[in-house]
Amino acid sequence: MRINPTLSSYFCRMNKGKNVHENILGAIGNTPLIKLHKIVEDFPCEVYAKVEYFNPGHSVKDRMALQMIEDAEASGDLKPGGTIIECTSGNTGMGLAIAAIVKGYKIICTTNCKQSKEKVDILRAMGAAVHVCPTAVAPDHPDSYYSVARKLNSEIENSFWCNQYDNLSNGKAHYLSTGPEIWSQTEGRITHFIVGVGTGGTISGVAKYLKEQNPDIQIWGVDSYGSVFKKYLETGEFDENEIYSYLTEGIGEDILPANVKFDLIDKFEKVTDKDAALAARELALKEGLFLGYSCGSAIQGLRQLKSELKSGDVPVVLFHDHGSRYVAKIYNDDWMREQGFID
Repeated sequence: MRINPTLSSYFCRMNKGKNVHENILGAIGNTPLIKLHKIVEDFPCEVYAKVEYFNPGHSVKDRMALQMIEDAEASGDLKPGGTIIECTSGNTGMGLAIAAIVKGYKIICTTNCKQSKEKVDILRAMGAAVHVCPTAVAPDHPDSYYSVARKLNSEIENSFWCNQYDNLSNGKAHYLSTGPEIWSQTEGRITHFIVGVGTGGTISGVAKYLKEQNPDIQIWGVDSYGSVFKKYLETGEFDENEIYSYLTEGIGEDILPANVKFDLIDKFEKVTDKDAALAARELALKEGLFLGYSCGSAIQGLRQLKSELKSGDVPVVLFHDHGSRYVAKIYNDDWMREQGFID
């Protein structure tokens, strides 16, 4: 039976609080906090995970994707019938594609060849045009996925480049939703927040909210070898010698995005590609959590910092996305052997 819009809105209002939504965008957020067990059995305290693959696009990026679009609509930067353009490692593109379908926009994503084939295929299945760019080029190189997105934006009339790295709506989304959710779910007992850092929106938005509630909460960012974040926080130096290609997807950068608020971050910990991949597989086998590559980085970073935790602490680690986007990589034994990660 077809429900007319008026009845549909009435139905949703009457079922408020019963998990009924006007459209798929209403399902973004309010993800669960899950206690970890076997993978942290040697920890001195309980450890909890904020599992973001319960968002409809299966990643934390749904939150900021919707926020960037809604803020652009409010400012007039994104107009009806327009084209959304974004450089993405895949998950932000997915969140934007979902919103574009519901709201009636076209979408073009640029990505780099390091990202999994599954991510590109999913974006195309959701109606996005995808430009795959080389990974091993400088950010200002004309072929980088940043430069291609900027060029497309300049050429396509009525287009809006989200630019998640410098668009402060990114961090705003997590200040308004992710941070308050974690604070409420732990009843204010959280002592440490741990998350892999890429664009910086998640760590900075959550950190801003949590430190407003309790400035003693420690914010730990997880970085990749080949990325500049850790050294920059510790020394204030942007060292180009730190930059080289790595395999882990979605975290680390060769730039300093405006969304990374270093004054809110207490520590960075680097994790190798191998350790991240093995940790992700371990989470699947020990906790039943089928997660993405950077989630392995996050739990491994926390394990490397275990000695800084004590009894009574309440650390919360954020798991960004779902493992279905990495089946041909970290969950494929042949790929793992090719990288030298398993025998």
